[in-house]
Amino acid sequence: MIRPPTASEIPALRRIEAAAGTAFTAVGLPEVAAEEPPPLVHLEAFRVGGRAWVACDARDRPVGYLVVLVLDERAHVEQVSVDPAHRGHRHGAALIDHVENWARREGLAGLSLTTFRDVPWNAPYCTRLGFTVLPVPGPELRSVIAAEARGLPTDAPRVAMVRSG
Repeated sequence: MIRPPTASEIPALRRIEAAAGTAFTAVGLPEVAAEEPPPLVHLEAFRVGGRAWVACDARDRPVGYLVVLVLDERAHVEQVSVDPAHRGHRHGAALIDHVENWARREGLAGLSLTTFRDVPWNAPYCTRLGFTVLPVPGPELRSVIAAEARGLPTDAPRVAMVRSG
């Protein structure tokens, strides 16, 4: 089930992201694995703004989450993470599909995201979900890409991708 998170679930989103991030060590990106998840206030702003969703297990506990910005008339996936114990159950894909439907209702032109080009569960996975590389990002997305280039602790190649709604 996909639904908005409650205020009391925001700390769980940080735990999900930290757990999901550990996988980056296995692909030679330990600096990404060591990154601190976003602060609670950052995640709470997405929740209050109606731009956060969780994928839940059978007991209605969050096992994945997704937050979006609106950039260049698209829903931009700022972050999507799934607890490693729950990977392989299509929680990430369900979150993406849910946000695509939200974007359509909001009159947006589809989805965008930025991701690591060569990490199997990043760009290759997004390609399987119907995303394509965006060769010329719009001005708002270019700004995000520049900020990521300054803020990410790695120079691993990244790409901007889109999926039309």
